[in-house]
Amino acid sequence: MSARAVLAEDGTTVVERLHVARKARDRMRGLLGRDALPEDEGMWLPACRLIHTFRMRFPIDVVYLDEQLEVCKVVEGLRPGRVSACLSAESVLELSSGTALRRGLRRGVRLEIIE
Repeated sequence: MSARAVLAEDGTTVVERLHVARKARDRMRGLLGRDALPEDEGMWLPACRLIHTFRMRFPIDVVYLDEQLEVCKVVEGLRPGRVSACLSAESVLELSSGTALRRGLRRGVRLEIIE
C-alpha cells in the first residue's frame, strides 16, 4: 500500500511515495535488500516504537510519531547495524538520510498521512 506524508499545518509534501508496512511480512522486510532510498520515498511503520538497521546498506533518518502523528523524536543518519527506539511513539517513518533536516521535521511538527 502506498501513501503520502504532508505537513498538517499547510499541506506541504514531506514524502511523495510512502510505503505503508501494516503486514508482519512487510514490517520484517522493511528496507532490507535495497542499495538506497530515493529522497521522495519512505516507509511508514504503524504501531511501532523500535526499529533496527541490521543488514541494511545505507543510513536512514528515523522520525517517531505519536498517536496524533506529531513528531516526538528524530534520529538523523542512523547507520546500519544500529537500534533506535522511542517509547512515546505510536509509529515510525523511515526516510533517506538528510530528509528530516531538509523537510524541517523536528519535535512538535504534526504530519498527516494520506492513503
